[in-house]
Amino acid sequence: MRVVHVYKDFHPVPGGIEGHIRDLTVRLRQLGVDVSVLVTSPDRTTRRETWFGVPVTRAARMAHLASTPVSLALFRELWRTSADIYHLHFPYPVGELAYLLRPRGRLVITYHSDIVRQRTLLRLYRPLLGRVLARADAILVTSPQYLASSPFLQAVGPKCRVVPLGMDAGRFASVEPAAVDAWRAKLGQPLILFVGRFRYYKGLDYLIAALRLVPDARLALVGSGPEEARLRRLVGEYGLESRVIFVGDVPDGELPAVYRAADVYVLPASERSEAFGVSLLEAMAAGLPVVSTELGTGTSYVNRHGETGLVVPPRDPAALAAAITELLADPERRRAMGAAGRRRVEAEFTLDRLVKDVLRVYGEVLGRPF
Repeated sequence: MRVVHVYKDFHPVPGGIEGHIRDLTVRLRQLGVDVSVLVTSPDRTTRRETWFGVPVTRAARMAHLASTPVSLALFRELWRTSADIYHLHFPYPVGELAYLLRPRGRLVITYHSDIVRQRTLLRLYRPLLGRVLARADAILVTSPQYLASSPFLQAVGPKCRVVPLGMDAGRFASVEPAAVDAWRAKLGQPLILFVGRFRYYKGLDYLIAALRLVPDARLALVGSGPEEARLRRLVGEYGLESRVIFVGDVPDGELPAVYRAADVYVLPASERSEAFGVSLLEAMAAGLPVVSTELGTGTSYVNRHGETGLVVPPRDPAALAAAITELLADPERRRAMGAAGRRRVEAEFTLDRLVKDVLRVYGEVLGRPF
């Protein structure tokens, strides 16, 4: 069985979808699937690489418009391939158009998110969106909540399969105490943590505003992204320079210790572009209680209110502050929620479960089990 995964970026570019594609394709390759990845290059040069045994083609990029890399080379590279299954990671209009212009093989789509902010793009893209969803043999949706709340999935409901994302929870199972202590000494206590890309829909401005209502706590922001300069200005305007730490990007191998150093993890997402929340899984695997927002997406599927953490309304600094304060004041409850979160990840969100579900769908669309 030959499978080509298509998206805009891939490891080592940071991001939840990029990491998901990496983990999935590496494990599929290990199981004997002839899998490869087609994405865009960061520049005008097409590159052929191998990452963790997975062949990766990075097609030359011409421009970057509305968060979308534009690459004519990706069309050529896709049309040169021959595969049993083309697995598109939505949304990436360039990849979807390239497939529709010359369809071949079976089409599986992982529907990661609606197009939310780029309304002009959506008006132009809507006819293509309808065609690509209609053409798909199967559509993977990462949570029941997203399937129920997305206006674009209603017409193709019978094709949809709920396949939550998964992760290697094992790397969070044992962390060197010395590494955790070092991060605690560096970041301070009590510590609120965020890990991810600094994008508009992450709601970090609301979390920074909430910190003003949580005396003595410190906030560590791990990652980088287009919102960083604005967030730094906001921290200065609020006079929080001594309590907010911009940590920068941290290597994957060090992240488990960073999570373990924190007291509470917060994903303050403000828009439904935050469709799942892989960082919630990482925090829960590390035994942290989590605070997330109710967006009608997978974040409230991952984080069960009152069991693994707390869910609050979006865009509400006071609600965030109240939830954080409640957890910081109750160490025993934090431990209980952290343990429940770890059990939930180990039961429902493992990489093995993800791969098993994806292979089942591949077998379904091909009419033969793998």
